[in-house]
Amino acid sequence: MRIYVAGIGPGSSEDITPALLNAVADSSVVVGYKYYFQFIEKYISKDTICIDTGMKKERQRAEMAFEYAEKGNTVCVISSGDAGIYGMAPLIYEMKRDRGSDVEIISIPGISAFQKAASLLGAPMGHDFCVISMSDLMTPWQLIEKRIKAAAEADFITAVYNPKSNGRYWQLYRLKELFLKYRSEDNVVGFVRQAGRDEQNITITTLKEFNPEDVDMFTVVIIGNSQSYRWNNAFITPRGYYRNDNDNEDCKVGQSIMIKSFRTIRNELKNRDIPTWKLWPMLHAIHTTADFDMENLLWMDDNATADIYNKVKDGQLKTIVTDVSMVAAGIRKGALERLGIKTVCYINDPRAIEMAKDKNITRAQAGMRLAAEEYPDALYAFGNAPTALLELCSLVRKKQCSPAGIIGAPVGFVHVEESKHAAKSLVNIPKIIIDGRKGGSNLAATLVNSILTFDDAELLRPGRDV
Repeated sequence: MRIYVAGIGPGSSEDITPALLNAVADSSVVVGYKYYFQFIEKYISKDTICIDTGMKKERQRAEMAFEYAEKGNTVCVISSGDAGIYGMAPLIYEMKRDRGSDVEIISIPGISAFQKAASLLGAPMGHDFCVISMSDLMTPWQLIEKRIKAAAEADFITAVYNPKSNGRYWQLYRLKELFLKYRSEDNVVGFVRQAGRDEQNITITTLKEFNPEDVDMFTVVIIGNSQSYRWNNAFITPRGYYRNDNDNEDCKVGQSIMIKSFRTIRNELKNRDIPTWKLWPMLHAIHTTADFDMENLLWMDDNATADIYNKVKDGQLKTIVTDVSMVAAGIRKGALERLGIKTVCYINDPRAIEMAKDKNITRAQAGMRLAAEEYPDALYAFGNAPTALLELCSLVRKKQCSPAGIIGAPVGFVHVEESKHAAKSLVNIPKIIIDGRKGGSNLAATLVNSILTFDDAELLRPGRDV
């Protein structure tokens, strides 16, 4: 008494496994959905009993398989693809349990439709992936949608089964809508209709251009992850072997850690359509703080990072003024030396100390007055003192200085938010600001470092000067 539960593959004879052929040859009874017999009929002997049923008759097929097997027959129950993936295998095992049957169950794997589709598209399944069926016949749509959201947000490569039917047409549009909340419009999408069969059709497109109307019940859709790309008419998702080997060349331990950290952060960002000039400082900010709220708090003038960096590259920017010494300490010395830039902080300058006493102002404020006289066109970075940032804004309004840029990340509860609002009003100066109460010397320093290394942004290769 034995039941083979076997997958016949997606439909092509070349994708039928020898194990399936052996199971059919060993069986006196073959049970399956009638549509599938056409793919294996030439392998079935004339003496074999063939039992076929229409769609949605899975339970009846299973019951008949057990009835024949319990009478001493060897039975082969066939499914398309792999019988364990949306196939008959789970049902057969559950029925054996409920019947208390002594029939031996042997599950034989087959090539699943998503595997066949993937091979035709190129190499889209090269990293972590999931498979989701859009059929809500036995799974509530609310649960399917929950799984779609999880897959999209977690950056899984996602294979979609049963994407569409005559009565179920809007769900695929909803899937696209959900994925676009978490993925770039350029995210690669591939789909294959009738994979391995005569009517086979292969398409590679983007999430934005993907049209659900081009898909039917015989189609497998594969949505790549954020690393997937299209090259030479192939859909590729790198596993990491090639890239990581190259990354490690001439790469110090500290830089290697930063590279991995930045890639992790980028993959976990909610918004995937961030321009490089904003993405680069954002990655630095999150790397330094481990706070993904920076995605919401980082405020910048358009192209601010590039605008300030270009002044560095052109030799116009030679000095960085900081409100406190801790900001200066966090700016990478290697970058300063490489670019010929110096840092200046007046917080402990005797002149600032004396001025603060005489004028009844903070030393940070006094430092800004001195800086405006001596370095009016410097890059100004604030990681502690809102009074210093307010003072600089006032000096700019009075046309006593014209900074090359402003990094506004003071931290605290008094005058902090006001100082940042004041900085935003300086319309002709490129600014990078951490909104709200958050900030700190480490943040201000890392934002400066993002500017000094902006030429590494496109390759996402931070840490050159670590």
